Amino acid sequence: MNSQSTCLVTGCSRGIGAAISHRLLEMGHHVIGISRNLPEFSPENFTHITADLSDLRSLPGILNDIATICATPDGVILNAGQGVFGSLEQFSVLRIEQLINLNLTSQILIARKFLPSMKSKQSGNLIFIGSEAALAGGRNGAVYCATKFGLRGLVQSLQEECSASGIRVGIINPGMVNTSFFDELGFQPGDKPDQHLIAEDVAEAALLMLNARAGAVIQEINLQPQKKVIRFL
Repeated sequence: MNSQSTCLVTGCSRGIGAAISHRLLEMGHHVIGISRNLPEFSPENFTHITADLSDLRSLPGILNDIATICATPDGVILNAGQGVFGSLEQFSVLRIEQLINLNLTSQILIARKFLPSMKSKQSGNLIFIGSEAALAGGRNGAVYCATKFGLRGLVQSLQEECSASGIRVGIINPGMVNTSFFDELGFQPGDKPDQHLIAEDVAEAALLMLNARAGAVIQEINLQPQKKVIRFL
């Protein structure tokens, strides 16, 4: 990716999204960040859009507003998501709908919005932040895994559809990352450095994809802490 490029980052206010935004800004890129809450940073080359991506009715208007700022981002990093776990029967219809809207459908719609201009430009990067839950189903993870499996399938299809247009599509599947993702859950990763990832690990993987040599594509990165430890609260 060239210097002073423009990247769209969803879920930019905290955790992985904030770490990716910080690294891009440090490198001199312009970042358009989307999140429900205002991030704590606001440098000159950062534009924030307040939005709840699970509200699909408002999403087309928000995307049209972003397109007036930048019709063709050089990179689109789709990170926004939420983890909610439990037996399938514990989920209401509304909760299932909200999780699928946020974790999967909104990402499909954002990619759909910018793909035509990227194809016309014959360049661009689409990076999706998946999860280890995209690789294997787990107990109490039926809805979450379904969204992440769907996301990985979307990426694999887009890789086939977009390669001839010069667009690079990739997915990063991290294991447990020590962020606020776990604040409302009944478990957390281990607290030792080799028992969890940090948000900056995922940010570096995203930069590796973005900065790959022109003509080369890093299609998938599976990232894990050296030791898998889960602490139940």
